[in-house]
Amino acid sequence: MPKTDNVKLVRQNVRLVKLLYPGLSRLTLLALRDLTKSFHLSVSRGEILCIADKWYITHAGLIQIALRRQCRGIRTVLQERQCDSHAGRWVFKATVFKGPDSRAFVGFGDADPSNVAPLVRGAEMRVAETRAINRALRKAYGIGLCSVEELGTFSGPSQSVAAPPHSMGHRVSNGSNNGQPRLRDQLCLLIRQHDLDPTLVKAYAADFCGTATLKEASRDLVESFISELGSAAKNDRDSLLCKLNSYAQPTEVKA
Repeated sequence: MPKTDNVKLVRQNVRLVKLLYPGLSRLTLLALRDLTKSFHLSVSRGEILCIADKWYITHAGLIQIALRRQCRGIRTVLQERQCDSHAGRWVFKATVFKGPDSRAFVGFGDADPSNVAPLVRGAEMRVAETRAINRALRKAYGIGLCSVEELGTFSGPSQSVAAPPHSMGHRVSNGSNNGQPRLRDQLCLLIRQHDLDPTLVKAYAADFCGTATLKEASRDLVESFISELGSAAKNDRDSLLCKLNSYAQPTEVKA
């Protein structure tokens, strides 16, 4: 990436995270600058996320790094002896080939109902494969950041990434008292995973919670909405999209 483009990306990332994650420490912002310069990760494309004041790379970010560095290929193999389909436990081995003459980089990933988020229960096999790929890619390209998909609370199959939504309100941005990721981060990740319109999701959330705006809703209501949204996106995305479209503002046609 040309130096001018890199500088531009750093500025874009810093400007955006100040809106998405207000109150970040100076050290966290400096870490973002270094990560942007080293790996050219974009916040707006969902390639990097901040959770509890720490940066995590996403599957999308790792794939972009592999593409930019002309990764030769990725091979995954199900480790059948370590799997238990009845218990929903799956283990994958992933091998990354950086070039025709480079050595192979291997990573393993496992998933079962105990270490995946409730929103992706039933998709443990895909989660395990994604985790294996992420670990192999991180080894291949010397990336010390843990990936989001390797975290139990945030695991899930990556899909096309939409631009992050604007602030979802004060209540949603607050963290919980037990160290769990902020509700806003969970909602942002759901929107990215399922390629949803953030404005429509915000309107639906306020209606679901029975408040004029989402920031007025209690934490319990927001948690219920996130669970409902994740379930709908996973089980019947078409119906969810119809529901979201009902919150779209009609466009005025001028004569």
